Amino acid sequence: MQQTQDLNIAEMIALTPPHAFKAELPTSEEANRTVVAGREAVKRILRKEDPRLLAIIGPCSIHDPEAAREYARRLNELRQEVADRICVVMRVYFEKPRTTVGWKGLISDPHLDGSDDISTGLRLARKLLLDINELGLPAGTEMLDPITPQYNADLISWASIGARTTESQTHREMASGLSMPVGFKNGTSGDLQVALNAMESARHPHSFVGIDQEGRTCLVRTKGNPLGHLVLRGGSAKPNYDAQSLAEAAGHLRQAGLDPALLVDCSHANSSKKHERQEEVWLDLVQQRVAGNRDLIGMMVESNLEEGNQKIPKDRKDLKYGVSITDACVNWQTTQRMVRQAYGLLAG
Repeated sequence: MQQTQDLNIAEMIALTPPHAFKAELPTSEEANRTVVAGREAVKRILRKEDPRLLAIIGPCSIHDPEAAREYARRLNELRQEVADRICVVMRVYFEKPRTTVGWKGLISDPHLDGSDDISTGLRLARKLLLDINELGLPAGTEMLDPITPQYNADLISWASIGARTTESQTHREMASGLSMPVGFKNGTSGDLQVALNAMESARHPHSFVGIDQEGRTCLVRTKGNPLGHLVLRGGSAKPNYDAQSLAEAAGHLRQAGLDPALLVDCSHANSSKKHERQEEVWLDLVQQRVAGNRDLIGMMVESNLEEGNQKIPKDRKDLKYGVSITDACVNWQTTQRMVRQAYGLLAG
């Protein structure tokens, strides 16, 4: 009989089941407290029970865990400095969607060489998340692969579904079962409806095929996630962080029967993909908040130790420390200035 399956599969490598994986890298009491407190803070901000501004700040993607730890230590000190007016969550993105091909993130390719050592990538990601949470700093990430949350989602306080995957039924189903608040980005065209549809879908129970903590294929039945919210990231037509765009987005949410809670991405199309413009967008949004816009609950910023970005060099030793290998970021000095300026403006 002629073979009819796995014709284009080169290899299958078994991964350690999530339960055994977590036994190797167990959650500490300190990390658990951070996650629980972080999720509760974000939930209260979304429900407008906590008046603080939510700020999700960090590298576009993590490729160097040591640089990420240094960044986390700095960000945690800043978090403590502004904690009474701003709730800071570190952006810790391990998975990167690609328009065609390219580096897919630390989990998929931790060695940056196409070897796709996912087992090592998962361990590096979990160890980093443990270290960040043990500082008292909550972590947020994009959920891209529907299997990896079983390995690391217990250490995430906020999650996002990206512009390329908000329309995906698989990601909507996954979001309906996630244990933390989930932000849905508007589509790359700027269309809000796909994100509104995703929020509505994820609020309801779903059933789908997944894996359990033992790594067994199973039917997953979810309860639905009521903590979905809209993330405005601009689109191909124009940015959408201005006051009129926020008012229109809030109106769409109200029409859908949802309490408007808007998180705005200062990067991507909102900054015309120019990283240095994030500060301009940030300041505009802070001023909108100061002027009384309570539908605006927070912002996202792509920030790293150093400014800009770099291509992956042939010799990994030539990598510049603290510089993004995906989207360009503002540097640490700019980040401090942005956060402290917001803190001062929010005093009134």
